[in-house]
Amino acid sequence: MVVSVRDVAAAASVSVGTVSNVLNRPEKVSPATVERVTQAIEDLGFVRNDAARQLRAGRSRSIALIVLDAGNPFFAEVARGAEDRAAESGMSVLLGNSDERSDREDAYIELFREQRVNGVLVTPVDRDLERLARLQNGGVPVVLVDHEDAERAFGSVSVDDVEGGYLAVSHLLSTGRRRIAFIGGPRSLRQVADRLEGARRAVAEVSGATLEVIEMSALSVLQGREAGELLRGRPAADRPDGVFTANDLLAVGALQAFTLMSDVQVPRDIALIGYDDIDFASATVVPLSSIRQPAHLIGYTAVDLLLKDLEGPEGGHERTVRFQPELVVRESTAG
Repeated sequence: MVVSVRDVAAAASVSVGTVSNVLNRPEKVSPATVERVTQAIEDLGFVRNDAARQLRAGRSRSIALIVLDAGNPFFAEVARGAEDRAAESGMSVLLGNSDERSDREDAYIELFREQRVNGVLVTPVDRDLERLARLQNGGVPVVLVDHEDAERAFGSVSVDDVEGGYLAVSHLLSTGRRRIAFIGGPRSLRQVADRLEGARRAVAEVSGATLEVIEMSALSVLQGREAGELLRGRPAADRPDGVFTANDLLAVGALQAFTLMSDVQVPRDIALIGYDDIDFASATVVPLSSIRQPAHLIGYTAVDLLLKDLEGPEGGHERTVRFQPELVVRESTAG
């Protein structure tokens, strides 16, 4: 049985209004009454319904975060950064996983709108931002995470993924590799398209270098393994000698496929580099080279932008933040 404010009032022999004052404005109530109401709360096990109270007030102390893949350690670290900044302001973060599906993203947007969150941080599934524009026009601030809006209609925190792709493939080419393969997910994801663009730019600068694009359905370990098995099954002369994957999960899967057969060795036969530099990248059987993104800082900064938006546009703060990626070289490309 749920204990209500009325139950507490009856047990303490006071009015419902007095219980409300004890909970919200105890300085307006005599110490003896506060003690009596507090004792009734403890005896009955009453828990205040903050969610209902905040909804009645037209606001909450929550921020929503919608990510592409909650199982990806990169987004887990983004969420940690967002939580750290939100906690500094006495707020909490509600997490939604779109699973790279626009229908799930839409469902979370509607859910969080109904819950009247203070704002929404989101890594969009595609480049159509119309539904996010409707949300923002309805009074809910939106900040894009790991995504930049060319129209500058939203606040955004991102990394220069074109530069990241360029760094990754330039590194492979600098080790003498010329037959490059790019393993990516759906190109509708802005991150994948930008990293591929950077890879193309690097290949275009080196005579004799080629780029093969292998598009998978998701940015997962299983999809990386499937792509790796595809490459491993080719004759040696038809395989790439350098592989750049759109994220580290794909690289982990590809590495698993390569290491299952002794005739394909990393980096002797195929140099491999990923993207994100998740913690696990340095702990694989052959430690992975990667392009590092400041995941924690991305989440932290996104909440910071959102809180400044809540203060009002007159603050004049910068609403677009772009970090630069960093090349991290390990054994998977060092041979």
